[in-house]
Amino acid sequence: MSKHLVNIDSEIKIRRQRDESRDMHERISEHIASIQDEFKNIIKQDQLKEDQESELNDLICKHITNMRTISHLEEKPYTCRVLFSAAEMGNTKFLVELIRQYPDLILKVNDDNQTIFHIAVQRRHEGIYNLLYEIGSVMDLVTPLRDVNQNNMLHLAGKMCMQERLADVSGPALQMQRELLWFKEVRNMVPPYFMELRNKDGLTPHELFTKEHSKLITEGQMWMKETASQCMVVAALIATIVFVAAFTIRGGYDQTYGIPIFYRKPIFVAFVVADAMSLFLSSTSILTFLSILTSRYAERDFVESLPTKLMVGISTLFLSITAMMITFGVSFFILYHKKMKWIPILISGCAVVPAFLYVVLQYHVLADVIRSTYGSKYLFKPRKRVLY
Repeated sequence: MSKHLVNIDSEIKIRRQRDESRDMHERISEHIASIQDEFKNIIKQDQLKEDQESELNDLICKHITNMRTISHLEEKPYTCRVLFSAAEMGNTKFLVELIRQYPDLILKVNDDNQTIFHIAVQRRHEGIYNLLYEIGSVMDLVTPLRDVNQNNMLHLAGKMCMQERLADVSGPALQMQRELLWFKEVRNMVPPYFMELRNKDGLTPHELFTKEHSKLITEGQMWMKETASQCMVVAALIATIVFVAAFTIRGGYDQTYGIPIFYRKPIFVAFVVADAMSLFLSSTSILTFLSILTSRYAERDFVESLPTKLMVGISTLFLSITAMMITFGVSFFILYHKKMKWIPILISGCAVVPAFLYVVLQYHVLADVIRSTYGSKYLFKPRKRVLY
């Protein structure tokens, strides 16, 4: 009897050691994924070659393989903590290397009954999500899964994104656009009837999206209106200036016929054309910003309508400023066309400064709008396969 108890005690100790070993290796694996992610950022900062990062991926995956073999983790279900830790961090390259060695990990779920793709949708990691397009028919086994709260993948897309991920997109309006693009993409991925499924709270995916993003819509509306209002004031001032300049002709009028004295000169034609272009462009900018102010601000307006209007308004405003500066410079060439030509040249050079400052100050806004509106076409469905 005592011998039997000793054997039981010994077996318990062995199992306890195995459990501790398993827990230790899983923690090590989790830290490996974190270290790899940090090392990836270091590589980007130091601008080292990409093959060094690839070698690191291979080394880590081989280490994980050895750990699983040595610790005999195959004897019990592998909890895949390293898999889900990498998915939460958005470490796409690490996951690709891991899945290449263990394809069955695609179907693994965490404690919330979520696969790595559900985590990718919830945390907005498009690199991991795009792997869905490379797993073929297995995708039909992944997308129908629902988590412990009865949220399907579309519900997760309807949840508010984490703030640190939204920080990558400038402005609440463009952040709302990105959220809508995610919801639209996942909606096209899952079966149509998923739109009507309700979670534990009794909400459909769209109802959840509206509830979670109500504050962001309000902030996006305010951001759009403030931007449009400020830009419209500038456009109105430009329109007023160039309109008055059209009837304030340099050199005066011929007293007999009432036509401008310099109307035959090419430089005068340049003045008229530049002034007219500035007026037309500033008027277009005013009307565009006015349409933003009077918009309904429905959810779908944030996808293309509002960003496109903002892009057109800012672009035409910049062009109208440029045309106004050209008009300003040309007017001095008309006055000093015979002597002291260095004066209009100097003034024209100084006139470039306001246009340049506008580009410097507003370029990031315009670039973000263009990138977010048209660059989003390449956000999903990548051209190059990375998994197989």
